[in-house]
Amino acid sequence: MSASAAPQTVTTYLRPIDRDGLMQFAEKGRGNPGSRGTNKVHTVVDGQYRTLSYVGDHRPVVVDEPLHLFGENTAPAPGEIVLSALGGCLAVGITAVATWKQVRLSRLELHLEGDIGNPAAWGAGGAETLPADMGFQEIRVAVTIEGDASREELDAIVQHANHFSPVANSMRNPIPFKIGLAA
Repeated sequence: MSASAAPQTVTTYLRPIDRDGLMQFAEKGRGNPGSRGTNKVHTVVDGQYRTLSYVGDHRPVVVDEPLHLFGENTAPAPGEIVLSALGGCLAVGITAVATWKQVRLSRLELHLEGDIGNPAAWGAGGAETLPADMGFQEIRVAVTIEGDASREELDAIVQHANHFSPVANSMRNPIPFKIGLAA
């Protein structure tokens, strides 16, 4: 390189989603705001705390507990899987909102951590606590995002996606929950 040639920065962008398809999906939602889909998972215990959850045509999602919680530590713990689902949903939303606003992203990473309580030992003789005192007590998400927009615009995209995230809203809002023996 000659002394007069300045180094150039080349930006590569993340693989985009289909904006036209996204706009059609959004129009469908505006036309039927009460529409719902159903997610289905079949979970089978493999032994100890290790489970295999079958989702569609994919390989099973394996869940376990760490050694200090009497698992075999062969896979992420249930709470880690919940955070993974939240991170995935937020990333989908951020990507969708950026696409809608025609902002190309060159980097998107989410770092999630949550403080979880289980003093009741899953109800197996631990502390007598209320459901509100168990599970995640706080979740923190730090988003690293880069693209062809200002920091303020990128933050607005993140906040907008958070507001409309189905998984984040499932965690924030009470939802009817039914459990019972299969027929």
